[in-house]
Amino acid sequence: MPLTSILLILLAAAWQGNSVVLKPCPESPNCVNTYQEDDKHSPMTPLPVYGSIQESMQLLTQMIEEMPRTTLVRMDSTYLHVEFKIALFGFIDDVEFQVIDQNIHFRSASRKGYYDLGVNRNRMEDIQQAWKDITDNKKSDKP
Repeated sequence: MPLTSILLILLAAAWQGNSVVLKPCPESPNCVNTYQEDDKHSPMTPLPVYGSIQESMQLLTQMIEEMPRTTLVRMDSTYLHVEFKIALFGFIDDVEFQVIDQNIHFRSASRKGYYDLGVNRNRMEDIQQAWKDITDNKKSDKP
């Protein structure tokens, strides 16, 4: 994704009055997000908003709280920050979600080290799949 696209996403977040703007990933490959493409990072697909933004944030929070070794750090109407503790070594990864337009963008990054053996990307792929499953089930439950 070109730098202009990243800037547009960040400006949209600021324009919508969001108090937090997700930072780009550092040079290290132990970070993934939905808005940065360069020689070390390939953007992932954001989560689509389901129903209202409020409903989406409630669903997302519930889904994340059911995952093991998570700590909710901060939440507001369009932002969620969660810490994931890695079981084997006890490292902490920071995962942030932010609603921009009708998408939930995210950033998942290791606090320490350089390589993460794909842990952040795998986690976010699992979250993407869980989100799809939950929202698909809700859609099929509606009359």
